[in-house]
Amino acid sequence: MNKKILALAIPSILSNISNPLVSSVDTALMGHLNSSSLAALGAMGMVFMFIYGVFNFLRSGTTGIAAQAYGAGKKNLIIGTLYRAMAAAFVLGVLLILFKNYIFTSSIYLMNVAESYKNQSRIYFNIRIYTAPALFASYVLMGWFFALQNAIYPLIMTLFLNILNIVLSYYLVFVKNMGIEGAALGTLISQYTALFLGFLMLLKYKSFLKLPSLKEILIKSQIMHLFKVNRDIFIRTLALTFAFAFLYSQAALAGEDKLAVMVLLLQFVIWFAYSLDGFANAAEGLCGKYYGARDWQNFNKAIKYLLAWSLVLSIIYTLLYNFFGENILKLFTNQMNLIKEAKVFMPYISIIPLISFLAFIWDGIYIGITAVKSMRNTLLISLALYITGFYLTKNLNFIYALWINFILFLFYRGVIQSYLYLKNGKELK
Repeated sequence: MNKKILALAIPSILSNISNPLVSSVDTALMGHLNSSSLAALGAMGMVFMFIYGVFNFLRSGTTGIAAQAYGAGKKNLIIGTLYRAMAAAFVLGVLLILFKNYIFTSSIYLMNVAESYKNQSRIYFNIRIYTAPALFASYVLMGWFFALQNAIYPLIMTLFLNILNIVLSYYLVFVKNMGIEGAALGTLISQYTALFLGFLMLLKYKSFLKLPSLKEILIKSQIMHLFKVNRDIFIRTLALTFAFAFLYSQAALAGEDKLAVMVLLLQFVIWFAYSLDGFANAAEGLCGKYYGARDWQNFNKAIKYLLAWSLVLSIIYTLLYNFFGENILKLFTNQMNLIKEAKVFMPYISIIPLISFLAFIWDGIYIGITAVKSMRNTLLISLALYITGFYLTKNLNFIYALWINFILFLFYRGVIQSYLYLKNGKELK
């Protein structure tokens, strides 16, 4: 079982950590320009994390449904899931572009974007929004590959995307002196290039690429199942991303420098989250496969081993952040006032991996068995506790109340999900 887990988790971890690497490189590039550029990147980065994050159900939903079909040997369902999800990705991507002006106007209001970096935010947004169709299609491809127990192709796609993005962003920002516009343009070019590579790799699965008839694609029961699974994952992801957006938005009220500090600190959270998502992705694929095959012995064994591996990784990150946090901060920025403020919060950052790892791994297990209703409800309860706790304590110390309640939000999720699984087991819905 360890070999099966690591065969899926290691490529996924390598793939996932290349995502925050791009975010960190962009943060470092802007952090070595000025605070307004860093604030603009942080605000718009959060907007896109929110917008694109809520559509991550295209990957998760595809993995859960296709993995169960793969375990049950239902080839037609595997094929149909790919085409249905890809059609949804294209439509949703185009809709975001069509409504981009409304989205930007709403975003700068909700994120409390100040006039000092509003124009830079607009430049970044108006370029990066065009990545939507390519990104959503990539979500589907990677989720589908993972469902078929292939973690190598998503790794290749992600590494290619992010290495190209880093190179292009550095070249456009510093060599061509394009500033924040260069960072956005580098992402745009890289995203479509990586999607093209993904389609080339899809050719390996020729037996799955025969275009089904319109009648086969539009099977009502399958569309409704896809909608139901994706609806609950969408609501859950919307609430999760809102939790991060709320943190940014409230920090922005405290001023440009406070927001810049939050941008730096959240890099630590993002690095850990993306790394642990490697085991969560393995949980989606393996638990979905065993659940679909009704192989309960291996299903239970997989859960135990996944939880153990997640704890080990969390301990490693806690030690890394505790002993090398300040050194990592200096990689992100050379502005000593920001480093000084961020250092105060490093003890809180260091405990996040141990407090939050259960939430991430249970998410993967819940998605694999499509227990998305319970996952959705857990998130909504945790979010309500987080927001309520903040407003009850913000007058004591605004920034500390924001961080502590955010950390507790991550803790609530893991505890509630553990309770629900212990109570309901594989009957969880």
